Amino acid sequence: MDPRDYFNDELEDHGEVLAKTRAALGPAFEEMLTCWITAIKGGNKILFFGNGGSAADAQHLAAELVIRFVEDRKPIAAIALNTDTSALTAGANDLGFDEIFARQIDALGRAGDVAVGISTSGTSPNIVKALEMARKKGLVTNAFTGRDGGKMPDLADVSLIVPAQSTRRIQEMHITLGHMLCGALEKSLKLV
Repeated sequence: MDPRDYFNDELEDHGEVLAKTRAALGPAFEEMLTCWITAIKGGNKILFFGNGGSAADAQHLAAELVIRFVEDRKPIAAIALNTDTSALTAGANDLGFDEIFARQIDALGRAGDVAVGISTSGTSPNIVKALEMARKKGLVTNAFTGRDGGKMPDLADVSLIVPAQSTRRIQEMHITLGHMLCGALEKSLKLV
């Protein structure tokens, strides 16, 4: 392997996915932003959840909202459900891994909150079950996914389906889109 060729090939592939994402997801981005603005202005919160790299994205985005993204401003109510190790391990042990996020949404979610499931495949059973629970409880449901969307688009009010097959490219677009949503929410709320 030539490191320079690899470097250039990876950036070329990233650029192609970025261009496809730009062409495909503008309207869905605006719609998801509206969900977030409506929830926060209504005194509600945003609940993020994911597995693996998507768990890292969930926790990253929640922190951007609670602490700050760009501007010093009032906090925005957000939680990453995958960060409570006691709830995760008790839930997995007592109820099964597929129930870990659904149980937390049942306990913490309120009508008007936004549940944001993140899964590159769109088929993770615990993400799907959490979105089902969110729907049952009257939460607004959002999905960050890729490939063909998997099962998540049928359970989400708004989906950002990255037009790519590669997990790493989908994850790169998820954090980019998530950052853009955080920035746009911050500007829209004028909390500075």
